[in-house]
Amino acid sequence: MSQKANHAREMHAVMDALGGERPRLLLHACCAPCSSSVLEQLCRAFEVTVLYNPNIWPPEEYRRRADELARFLQTSGGLGAALVEAPYVPEEFARAVRGLESEPERGGRCTACYRLRMEYAARYAARHGFGWFCTTLSVSPHKDAERINTIGRQLEERYGVRHLPNDFKKQNGYLRSLQLSEQYALYRQEYCGCEYSAQGRFAGKESENG
Repeated sequence: MSQKANHAREMHAVMDALGGERPRLLLHACCAPCSSSVLEQLCRAFEVTVLYNPNIWPPEEYRRRADELARFLQTSGGLGAALVEAPYVPEEFARAVRGLESEPERGGRCTACYRLRMEYAARYAARHGFGWFCTTLSVSPHKDAERINTIGRQLEERYGVRHLPNDFKKQNGYLRSLQLSEQYALYRQEYCGCEYSAQGRFAGKESENG
C-alpha cells in the first residue's frame, strides 16, 4: 500500500524553497472564514490575489459571502491580498453536475464542483501571468485534500501554471480559521454553498425538529 501524501508538508517545502522571492499566486476562495487562515499562511511567501468564484446558491447568499470576504480583506491588515470577483454564472455549475444532482455530499457532484472552480482559477491564472494557483477548499474537514490536489496537478499540466500542494486544515489550519472568524466576527454559513448542499443541510434540520 502506498503511503498517503502529506500535502501540507509539500507546501511548506515549496515555500521554504522560494528563498525570499514572492511569486504571484491566485487563490480560489468561496468565503471569508475559509480564506482567513489560508491567507495568513500564504501571504508570508506569495503575492496573493483572491479569486471569489464559488458555486453559491441562492444569489443573495452569493452576494453576502462576497461582501463578507471583501470586508475581511479590508479589515484584516497586513495580509495585503487583492480581490477579484468572477462573474456569477450559476448555469455553469448546473451543466457541470447534470446527472449528479442526487449524489451525496463529498461524492461525484462535489468532485465536479472542485474541478469546475479550480479550472476557472487555473485558466484565469494562466491568462493573467500568475506563477501559482490553489484553492481554499482543503481547509474544510469535509473536503478531500487528495482529490483536490489530484485535480490541481492535472490542471497544472493543462494550463502551465504551478499548483501549490496543500491541505490547509492540517497543522491547526481549520482551528485557526475558527479563531480568526471569531476575531473578525465573520459570517459563517451553515452549508457548503450549492443548492443541493443547502437542501441536504436544512432537510436534516427539519427532520430533527419534526
